[in-house]
Amino acid sequence: MPATASDFEVIIGLEVHAQVKTNTKMFCSCATSFGEAPNTQVCPVCLGLPGSLPVPNGKAFDLALKTALALHCEIASFTKFDRKNYYYPDLPKNYQISQFDLPFSKNGYLDINVNGTTKRIGITRIHMEEDAGKLVHSEGGGSGVDLNRAGTPLIEIVSEPDLRSAAEARAYMEALAHILEFIDACDCNMQEGSLRCDANVSIRPYGQKNFNTRREIKNMNSFRFVEQAILTEVLEQKAIYDAGGTVHQETRLFNGETGKIRTMRSKEDAHDYRYFPEPDLPPITITPEMIEAIRGKQDELPEARKQRYIGELKLSEMEAKVLTDSKEMGNYFEATLKHGVSAKVAYNWIANDLQGILKERNLAIQDCGLSTEAVVALINLVEKDKKINRAAAKEVVFPKMLDTKKSALQIAQEENLLIVVDTGAVDKVIDDVLAKFPKLVADYVSGKDAVVNAIFGNCMKEFKGKGDPAVIRPALEAKLKALRK
Repeated sequence: MPATASDFEVIIGLEVHAQVKTNTKMFCSCATSFGEAPNTQVCPVCLGLPGSLPVPNGKAFDLALKTALALHCEIASFTKFDRKNYYYPDLPKNYQISQFDLPFSKNGYLDINVNGTTKRIGITRIHMEEDAGKLVHSEGGGSGVDLNRAGTPLIEIVSEPDLRSAAEARAYMEALAHILEFIDACDCNMQEGSLRCDANVSIRPYGQKNFNTRREIKNMNSFRFVEQAILTEVLEQKAIYDAGGTVHQETRLFNGETGKIRTMRSKEDAHDYRYFPEPDLPPITITPEMIEAIRGKQDELPEARKQRYIGELKLSEMEAKVLTDSKEMGNYFEATLKHGVSAKVAYNWIANDLQGILKERNLAIQDCGLSTEAVVALINLVEKDKKINRAAAKEVVFPKMLDTKKSALQIAQEENLLIVVDTGAVDKVIDDVLAKFPKLVADYVSGKDAVVNAIFGNCMKEFKGKGDPAVIRPALEAKLKALRK
Protein backbone atom coordinates (compact mmCIF):
# COMPACT_ATOMS: atom_id res chain seq x y z
CA MET A 1 0.00 0.00 0.00
CA PRO A 2 1.59 3.34 -1.06
CA ALA A 3 2.27 6.04 1.53
CA THR A 4 -0.13 8.96 1.64
CA ALA A 5 1.02 12.50 0.91
CA SER A 6 1.01 13.44 4.58
CA ASP A 7 3.44 10.60 5.39
CA PHE A 8 6.35 12.29 3.62
CA GLU A 9 9.09 14.45 5.13
CA VAL A 10 10.52 17.27 2.99
CA ILE A 11 14.31 17.52 2.62
CA ILE A 12 15.79 20.74 1.20
CA GLY A 13 19.31 21.95 0.62
CA LEU A 14 20.07 25.33 -0.99
CA GLU A 15 22.95 26.47 -3.17
CA VAL A 16 23.08 30.26 -3.13
CA HIS A 17 25.18 32.21 -5.63
CA ALA A 18 26.09 35.69 -4.37
CA GLN A 19 27.92 38.28 -6.47
CA VAL A 20 30.56 39.89 -4.29
CA LYS A 21 30.80 43.69 -4.39
CA THR A 22 33.78 44.39 -6.57
CA ASN A 23 34.17 46.87 -9.40
CA THR A 24 35.92 44.36 -11.64
CA LYS A 25 35.55 40.72 -12.59
CA MET A 26 37.07 37.70 -10.90
CA PHE A 27 40.06 37.19 -13.16
CA CYS A 28 40.31 40.35 -15.31
CA SER A 29 39.85 44.13 -15.10
CA CYS A 30 36.49 44.31 -16.93
CA ALA A 31 33.77 46.22 -15.07
CA THR A 32 30.88 44.47 -13.32
CA SER A 33 28.34 47.33 -13.55
CA PHE A 34 24.78 46.25 -14.33
CA GLY A 35 22.68 47.28 -17.31
CA GLU A 36 25.40 48.17 -19.81
CA ALA A 37 24.97 47.44 -23.54
CA PRO A 38 25.48 43.74 -24.33
CA ASN A 39 29.05 42.54 -24.80
CA THR A 40 30.65 45.88 -23.90
CA GLN A 41 32.32 44.65 -20.68
CA VAL A 42 34.43 41.86 -22.10
CA CYS A 43 38.10 41.20 -22.84
CA PRO A 44 40.29 38.31 -24.03
CA VAL A 45 40.47 36.87 -20.49
CA CYS A 46 36.73 36.61 -19.78
CA LEU A 47 36.13 35.54 -23.40
CA GLY A 48 38.68 32.76 -22.99
CA LEU A 49 40.72 33.74 -26.03
CA PRO A 50 43.97 31.81 -26.67
CA GLY A 51 46.99 33.21 -24.86
CA SER A 52 45.03 35.13 -22.22
CA LEU A 53 45.77 34.42 -18.55
CA PRO A 54 43.53 34.95 -15.50
CA VAL A 55 44.68 37.07 -12.52
CA PRO A 56 42.70 36.59 -9.25
CA ASN A 57 40.80 39.56 -7.82
CA GLY A 58 42.19 40.18 -4.31
CA LYS A 59 39.16 42.12 -3.09
CA ALA A 60 36.81 39.33 -4.19
CA PHE A 61 38.85 36.85 -2.16
CA ASP A 62 38.78 39.13 0.91
CA LEU A 63 34.98 39.47 0.67
CA ALA A 64 34.66 35.70 0.33
CA LEU A 65 36.73 35.21 3.50
CA LYS A 66 34.66 37.88 5.25
CA THR A 67 31.48 35.99 4.38
CA ALA A 68 32.87 32.65 5.53
CA LEU A 69 33.87 34.11 8.90
CA ALA A 70 30.42 35.71 9.32
CA LEU A 71 28.87 32.27 8.72
CA HIS A 72 31.16 30.57 11.27
CA CYS A 73 33.03 28.51 8.67
CA GLU A 74 36.37 26.79 9.04
CA ILE A 75 38.94 28.43 6.75
CA ALA A 76 41.25 26.14 4.85
CA SER A 77 45.00 26.76 5.02
CA PHE A 78 45.37 25.60 1.40
CA THR A 79 42.95 26.01 -1.49
CA LYS A 80 42.97 25.97 -5.27
CA PHE A 81 40.82 26.73 -8.29
CA ASP A 82 39.49 24.06 -10.65
CA ARG A 83 38.04 23.90 -14.13
CA LYS A 84 34.44 22.77 -14.34
CA ASN A 85 33.99 21.61 -17.92
CA TYR A 86 30.68 21.85 -19.75
CA TYR A 87 29.34 23.36 -22.94
CA TYR A 88 26.68 26.02 -22.98
CA PRO A 89 26.25 28.96 -25.39
CA ASP A 90 26.81 31.58 -22.67
CA LEU A 91 30.05 29.96 -21.46
CA PRO A 92 32.68 31.17 -23.96
CA LYS A 93 35.58 29.12 -22.57
CA ASN A 94 33.51 25.90 -22.41
CA TYR A 95 34.62 25.66 -18.78
CA GLN A 96 34.00 27.64 -15.62
CA ILE A 97 36.72 28.43 -13.09
CA SER A 98 35.36 27.18 -9.77
CA GLN A 99 36.50 25.14 -6.77
CA PHE A 100 35.94 21.42 -6.39
CA ASP A 101 37.60 19.24 -3.74
CA LEU A 102 39.51 21.93 -1.83
CA PRO A 103 37.15 24.87 -1.20
CA PHE A 104 38.50 27.74 0.85
CA SER A 105 35.90 27.23 3.64
CA LYS A 106 33.53 24.62 5.04
CA ASN A 107 31.52 23.49 8.08
CA GLY A 108 29.68 26.69 8.97
CA TYR A 109 26.14 27.45 10.09
CA LEU A 110 23.35 30.00 9.95
CA ASP A 111 20.60 30.36 12.56
CA ILE A 112 17.12 31.08 11.24
CA ASN A 113 13.87 31.93 12.98
CA VAL A 114 10.55 30.48 11.84
CA ASN A 115 7.37 31.15 13.83
CA GLY A 116 9.37 32.16 16.89
CA THR A 117 11.58 29.06 16.87
CA THR A 118 15.32 29.26 16.19
CA LYS A 119 16.87 26.50 14.08
CA ARG A 120 20.52 26.02 13.09
CA ILE A 121 21.16 25.23 9.43
CA GLY A 122 24.54 23.73 8.58
CA ILE A 123 26.64 25.18 5.76
CA THR A 124 28.60 22.50 3.94
CA ARG A 125 30.99 24.79 2.11
CA ILE A 126 31.54 28.19 0.56
CA HIS A 127 33.64 28.36 -2.56
CA MET A 128 34.54 30.94 -5.18
CA GLU A 129 33.79 30.82 -8.87
CA GLU A 130 33.16 32.99 -11.91
CA ASP A 131 29.73 33.54 -13.43
CA ALA A 132 28.64 32.58 -16.93
CA GLY A 133 27.08 34.96 -19.45
CA LYS A 134 23.38 35.30 -20.24
CA LEU A 135 21.17 34.15 -23.10
CA VAL A 136 18.75 36.78 -24.39
CA HIS A 137 15.64 35.50 -26.16
CA SER A 138 13.59 37.76 -28.44
CA GLU A 139 9.84 37.58 -28.97
CA GLY A 140 10.43 36.69 -32.61
CA GLY A 141 12.11 33.45 -31.61
CA GLY A 142 15.75 34.45 -32.02
CA SER A 143 18.36 34.27 -29.28
CA GLY A 144 21.53 36.18 -28.51
CA VAL A 145 24.34 35.94 -26.00
CA ASP A 146 25.37 38.75 -23.64
CA LEU A 147 28.75 37.98 -22.08
CA ASN A 148 28.95 41.02 -19.81
CA ARG A 149 28.40 38.79 -16.75
CA ALA A 150 30.96 36.19 -17.85
CA GLY A 151 33.71 36.21 -15.26
CA THR A 152 31.74 38.11 -12.59
CA PRO A 153 32.99 37.04 -9.11
CA LEU A 154 30.65 34.78 -7.17
CA ILE A 155 30.64 32.89 -3.93
CA GLU A 156 28.53 29.74 -3.78
CA ILE A 157 27.12 29.01 -0.33
CA VAL A 158 26.00 25.39 -0.06
CA SER A 159 23.77 24.41 2.84
CA GLU A 160 23.37 21.04 4.45
CA PRO A 161 20.02 19.32 3.68
CA ASP A 162 18.70 20.60 7.02
CA LEU A 163 15.69 22.56 5.79
CA ARG A 164 12.32 20.88 6.21
CA SER A 165 9.82 23.25 4.62
CA ALA A 166 9.46 25.95 2.00
CA ALA A 167 8.97 28.47 4.82
CA GLU A 168 12.31 27.46 6.36
CA ALA A 169 14.01 27.79 2.96
CA ARG A 170 12.66 31.32 2.56
CA ALA A 171 13.72 32.24 6.11
CA TYR A 172 17.22 30.91 5.37
CA MET A 173 17.48 32.99 2.20
CA GLU A 174 16.28 36.13 3.97
CA ALA A 175 18.65 35.63 6.92
CA LEU A 176 21.58 34.96 4.58
CA ALA A 177 20.86 38.05 2.48
CA HIS A 178 20.61 40.11 5.68
CA ILE A 179 24.11 39.06 6.75
CA LEU A 180 25.60 39.56 3.26
CA GLU A 181 24.20 43.09 3.15
CA PHE A 182 25.28 43.82 6.73
CA ILE A 183 28.92 42.92 6.06
CA ASP A 184 28.80 44.71 2.68
CA ALA A 185 29.85 41.59 0.77
CA CYS A 186 26.90 41.56 -1.68
CA ASP A 187 24.16 44.07 -2.52
CA CYS A 188 21.67 41.14 -2.77
CA ASN A 189 19.78 42.83 -5.61
CA MET A 190 17.95 39.75 -6.81
CA GLN A 191 16.34 41.55 -9.77
CA GLU A 192 19.82 42.23 -11.15
CA GLY A 193 21.06 38.70 -10.51
CA SER A 194 23.32 39.54 -7.56
CA LEU A 195 21.73 36.79 -5.47
CA ARG A 196 20.35 33.59 -6.98
CA CYS A 197 19.29 30.30 -5.49
CA ASP A 198 19.22 26.66 -6.60
CA ALA A 199 17.08 24.39 -4.43
CA ASN A 200 17.66 20.65 -4.11
CA VAL A 201 14.39 19.04 -3.05
CA SER A 202 13.47 15.49 -2.14
CA ILE A 203 10.90 13.81 0.07
CA ARG A 204 11.01 10.59 2.08
CA PRO A 205 8.61 8.71 4.35
CA TYR A 206 8.85 9.77 7.98
CA GLY A 207 11.26 7.52 9.83
CA GLN A 208 13.36 6.70 6.78
CA LYS A 209 17.04 7.55 7.32
CA ASN A 210 18.47 7.59 3.80
CA PHE A 211 17.63 10.31 1.28
CA ASN A 212 15.52 9.71 -1.79
CA THR A 213 16.33 11.08 -5.24
CA ARG A 214 16.43 14.86 -5.34
CA ARG A 215 15.49 17.28 -8.09
CA GLU A 216 17.17 20.67 -8.45
CA ILE A 217 15.31 23.90 -9.23
CA LYS A 218 17.72 26.41 -10.78
CA ASN A 219 18.27 30.17 -10.78
CA MET A 220 15.47 31.55 -8.62
CA ASN A 221 15.79 35.28 -8.07
CA SER A 222 13.25 36.15 -5.36
CA PHE A 223 12.46 34.91 -1.87
CA ARG A 224 8.85 34.39 -2.90
CA PHE A 225 9.84 32.29 -5.91
CA VAL A 226 12.04 30.08 -3.74
CA GLU A 227 9.11 29.36 -1.45
CA GLN A 228 6.58 28.89 -4.25
CA ALA A 229 8.86 26.66 -6.33
CA ILE A 230 9.61 24.34 -3.40
CA LEU A 231 5.92 24.04 -2.52
CA THR A 232 5.12 23.15 -6.14
CA GLU A 233 8.00 20.66 -6.41
CA VAL A 234 7.01 18.92 -3.19
CA LEU A 235 3.44 18.44 -4.41
CA GLU A 236 4.71 17.00 -7.71
CA GLN A 237 7.02 14.54 -5.99
CA LYS A 238 4.28 13.47 -3.57
CA ALA A 239 1.95 12.83 -6.49
CA ILE A 240 4.60 10.66 -8.18
CA TYR A 241 5.22 8.55 -5.06
CA ASP A 242 1.51 8.27 -4.25
CA ALA A 243 0.95 6.91 -7.75
CA GLY A 244 3.68 4.31 -7.23
CA GLY A 245 6.13 6.06 -9.56
CA THR A 246 9.82 6.93 -9.30
CA VAL A 247 11.37 10.39 -9.03
CA HIS A 248 14.34 10.80 -11.39
CA GLN A 249 17.21 13.22 -10.82
CA GLU A 250 16.60 16.32 -12.92
CA THR A 251 17.49 19.98 -13.27
CA ARG A 252 14.33 22.08 -13.40
CA LEU A 253 13.19 25.69 -13.95
CA PHE A 254 10.41 27.53 -12.11
CA ASN A 255 8.25 30.10 -13.90
CA GLY A 256 7.18 32.72 -11.35
CA GLU A 257 4.42 34.06 -13.61
CA THR A 258 2.68 30.74 -14.21
CA GLY A 259 3.75 28.93 -11.05
CA LYS A 260 4.81 25.96 -13.19
CA ILE A 261 8.04 23.93 -13.09
CA ARG A 262 9.52 22.34 -16.21
CA THR A 263 12.43 19.98 -16.67
CA MET A 264 15.57 21.38 -18.34
CA ARG A 265 17.74 18.28 -18.43
CA SER A 266 18.73 15.20 -16.49
CA LYS A 267 20.93 16.28 -13.58
CA GLU A 268 24.68 15.98 -13.93
CA ASP A 269 26.90 14.69 -11.13
CA ALA A 270 30.39 15.98 -10.29
CA HIS A 271 32.12 13.41 -12.51
CA ASP A 272 30.15 14.69 -15.53
CA TYR A 273 32.02 18.01 -15.26
CA ARG A 274 35.49 16.39 -15.48
CA TYR A 275 36.96 18.71 -12.85
CA PHE A 276 40.71 19.20 -12.83
CA PRO A 277 43.01 21.82 -11.20
CA GLU A 278 43.08 25.15 -13.05
CA PRO A 279 46.55 25.12 -14.67
CA ASP A 280 46.76 28.90 -15.12
CA LEU A 281 46.23 29.75 -11.43
CA PRO A 282 48.56 28.77 -8.59
CA PRO A 283 47.16 27.29 -5.35
CA ILE A 284 46.56 29.73 -2.49
CA THR A 285 47.94 29.44 1.04
CA ILE A 286 45.72 31.17 3.61
CA THR A 287 47.73 32.16 6.67
CA PRO A 288 46.40 32.85 10.18
CA GLU A 289 47.54 36.46 9.72
CA MET A 290 45.36 36.82 6.62
CA ILE A 291 42.35 35.47 8.52
CA GLU A 292 42.92 37.75 11.52
CA ALA A 293 43.34 40.77 9.24
CA ILE A 294 39.89 40.08 7.76
CA ARG A 295 38.38 39.30 11.16
CA GLY A 296 39.71 42.59 12.51
CA LYS A 297 37.82 44.51 9.83
CA GLN A 298 34.62 42.48 10.26
CA ASP A 299 31.45 44.46 10.89
CA GLU A 300 29.27 43.66 13.87
CA LEU A 301 26.74 41.06 12.77
CA PRO A 302 22.99 41.74 13.09
CA GLU A 303 22.35 39.26 15.92
CA ALA A 304 25.27 40.58 17.97
CA ARG A 305 24.07 44.15 17.46
CA LYS A 306 20.53 43.16 18.41
CA GLN A 307 21.67 41.52 21.66
CA ARG A 308 23.81 44.57 22.50
CA TYR A 309 20.81 46.86 22.07
CA ILE A 310 18.75 44.66 24.36
CA GLY A 311 21.47 44.14 26.99
CA GLU A 312 23.25 47.50 27.06
CA LEU A 313 20.61 49.96 25.83
CA LYS A 314 17.61 48.21 27.46
CA LEU A 315 15.55 48.22 24.29
CA SER A 316 12.85 45.61 23.84
CA GLU A 317 13.46 42.68 21.50
CA MET A 318 11.01 44.17 19.00
CA GLU A 319 12.74 47.57 19.09
CA ALA A 320 16.16 45.98 18.69
CA LYS A 321 14.93 43.90 15.76
CA VAL A 322 13.55 46.97 13.97
CA LEU A 323 16.90 48.73 14.33
CA THR A 324 18.90 45.73 13.10
CA ASP A 325 16.67 44.82 10.16
CA SER A 326 18.62 47.52 8.32
CA LYS A 327 22.31 48.19 8.89
CA GLU A 328 21.86 51.82 7.83
CA MET A 329 18.99 52.31 10.30
CA GLY A 330 21.16 50.97 13.12
CA ASN A 331 24.09 53.16 12.08
CA TYR A 332 21.84 56.24 12.03
CA PHE A 333 20.46 55.33 15.45
CA GLU A 334 23.95 54.93 16.92
CA ALA A 335 25.12 58.23 15.43
CA THR A 336 22.14 59.90 17.13
CA LEU A 337 23.10 58.43 20.51
CA LYS A 338 26.51 60.09 20.24
CA HIS A 339 24.76 63.47 20.59
CA GLY A 340 23.43 62.56 24.03
CA VAL A 341 19.94 61.41 23.04
CA SER A 342 18.69 58.46 25.10
CA ALA A 343 18.16 55.12 23.35
CA LYS A 344 14.37 55.05 23.85
CA VAL A 345 13.91 58.63 22.65
CA ALA A 346 16.17 58.05 19.64
CA TYR A 347 14.30 54.86 18.76
CA ASN A 348 10.90 56.53 18.86
CA TRP A 349 11.97 59.44 16.68
CA ILE A 350 13.97 57.45 14.14
CA ALA A 351 12.12 54.14 13.87
CA ASN A 352 8.63 55.61 14.20
CA ASP A 353 8.44 59.27 13.16
CA LEU A 354 11.26 59.65 10.63
CA GLN A 355 10.95 56.16 9.16
CA GLY A 356 7.20 56.59 8.73
CA ILE A 357 7.73 59.67 6.58
CA LEU A 358 10.55 58.02 4.62
CA LYS A 359 8.34 55.02 3.81
CA GLU A 360 5.66 57.33 2.45
CA ARG A 361 8.30 58.86 0.16
CA ASN A 362 9.96 55.54 -0.69
CA LEU A 363 13.27 56.83 0.66
CA ALA A 364 16.01 54.87 2.44
CA ILE A 365 17.36 56.50 5.58
CA GLN A 366 20.88 56.73 4.14
CA ASP A 367 19.50 58.63 1.12
CA CYS A 368 17.19 61.06 2.92
CA GLY A 369 19.74 63.87 3.13
CA LEU A 370 19.10 64.62 6.82
CA SER A 371 22.14 64.54 9.06
CA THR A 372 21.81 63.11 12.53
CA GLU A 373 22.80 66.56 13.85
CA ALA A 374 19.72 68.06 12.17
CA VAL A 375 17.45 65.38 13.60
CA VAL A 376 18.93 65.75 17.08
CA ALA A 377 18.29 69.51 16.90
CA LEU A 378 14.61 68.78 16.22
CA ILE A 379 14.45 66.18 19.01
CA ASN A 380 15.92 68.70 21.46
CA LEU A 381 13.43 71.39 20.41
CA VAL A 382 10.63 69.00 21.40
CA GLU A 383 12.02 66.87 24.22
CA LYS A 384 14.42 69.21 26.01
CA ASP A 385 13.57 72.80 25.13
CA LYS A 386 9.78 72.24 24.82
CA LYS A 387 9.58 74.76 21.97
CA ILE A 388 7.60 72.59 19.51
CA ASN A 389 5.03 69.92 20.23
CA ARG A 390 5.60 66.44 18.88
CA ALA A 391 2.64 66.45 16.48
CA ALA A 392 3.85 69.63 14.77
CA ALA A 393 7.37 68.22 14.57
CA LYS A 394 6.17 65.05 12.87
CA GLU A 395 3.49 66.49 10.61
CA VAL A 396 5.13 69.76 9.57
CA VAL A 397 8.77 70.13 10.56
CA PHE A 398 10.11 66.71 9.54
CA PRO A 399 8.59 66.82 6.02
CA LYS A 400 9.82 70.39 5.45
CA MET A 401 13.29 69.46 6.67
CA LEU A 402 13.36 66.75 4.01
CA ASP A 403 12.06 69.12 1.33
CA THR A 404 14.11 72.22 2.10
CA LYS A 405 17.07 71.04 4.24
CA LYS A 406 16.36 74.01 6.52
CA SER A 407 16.91 73.66 10.25
CA ALA A 408 14.10 72.60 12.56
CA LEU A 409 14.16 75.94 14.39
CA GLN A 410 14.03 77.95 11.16
CA ILE A 411 11.02 75.97 9.92
CA ALA A 412 9.26 76.28 13.29
CA GLN A 413 9.73 80.04 13.19
CA GLU A 414 8.58 80.38 9.58
CA GLU A 415 5.51 78.22 10.22
CA ASN A 416 4.70 79.98 13.50
CA LEU A 417 4.92 76.70 15.42
CA LEU A 418 6.90 77.78 18.47
CA ILE A 419 4.97 77.00 21.63
CA VAL A 420 3.36 79.93 23.40
CA VAL A 421 4.98 80.38 26.81
CA ASP A 422 3.48 83.80 27.65
CA THR A 423 1.25 83.11 30.67
CA GLY A 424 -0.94 86.06 29.76
CA ALA A 425 -1.57 84.60 26.30
CA VAL A 426 -2.28 81.19 27.83
CA ASP A 427 -4.79 82.67 30.29
CA LYS A 428 -6.56 84.55 27.49
CA VAL A 429 -7.03 81.42 25.36
CA ILE A 430 -8.33 79.47 28.36
CA ASP A 431 -10.79 82.23 29.23
CA ASP A 432 -11.99 82.34 25.61
CA VAL A 433 -12.57 78.56 25.59
CA LEU A 434 -14.46 78.64 28.90
CA ALA A 435 -16.70 81.35 27.52
CA LYS A 436 -17.21 79.44 24.27
CA PHE A 437 -18.29 76.19 25.97
CA PRO A 438 -20.54 77.18 28.92
CA LYS A 439 -22.27 73.77 29.08
CA LEU A 440 -18.99 71.94 29.57
CA VAL A 441 -18.06 74.41 32.29
CA ALA A 442 -21.46 73.96 33.99
CA ASP A 443 -21.05 70.16 33.86
CA TYR A 444 -17.65 70.44 35.53
CA VAL A 445 -18.95 72.79 38.22
CA SER A 446 -21.77 70.32 38.95
CA GLY A 447 -19.22 67.60 39.68
CA LYS A 448 -18.49 65.91 36.35
CA ASP A 449 -14.69 65.82 36.53
CA ALA A 450 -14.29 63.90 33.24
CA VAL A 451 -15.34 66.91 31.13
CA VAL A 452 -12.03 68.60 31.93
CA ASN A 453 -10.51 66.47 29.15
CA ALA A 454 -12.94 67.88 26.59
CA ILE A 455 -12.26 71.45 27.73
CA PHE A 456 -8.50 70.82 27.61
CA GLY A 457 -8.81 69.40 24.09
CA ASN A 458 -10.58 72.54 22.92
CA CYS A 459 -7.85 74.67 24.48
CA MET A 460 -5.19 72.75 22.58
CA LYS A 461 -7.12 73.23 19.34
CA GLU A 462 -7.13 76.97 19.89
CA PHE A 463 -3.34 76.96 20.22
CA LYS A 464 -3.07 75.18 16.82
CA GLY A 465 -0.05 73.14 17.81
CA LYS A 466 1.67 75.97 19.68
CA GLY A 467 0.47 75.18 23.17
CA ASP A 468 2.49 73.39 25.81
CA PRO A 469 0.25 70.84 27.57
CA ALA A 470 2.48 70.99 30.64
CA VAL A 471 1.63 74.70 30.98
CA ILE A 472 -1.94 74.75 29.71
CA ARG A 473 -3.39 71.83 31.70
CA PRO A 474 -2.42 73.08 35.18
CA ALA A 475 -3.59 76.62 34.32
CA LEU A 476 -6.94 75.29 33.07
CA GLU A 477 -7.48 73.06 36.12
CA ALA A 478 -6.70 75.94 38.47
CA LYS A 479 -9.32 78.13 36.75
CA LEU A 480 -11.95 75.36 36.80
CA LYS A 481 -11.38 74.57 40.48
CA ALA A 482 -11.78 78.24 41.29
CA LEU A 483 -15.24 78.18 39.62
CA ARG A 484 -16.40 75.40 41.98
CA LYS A 485 -15.79 77.48 45.10
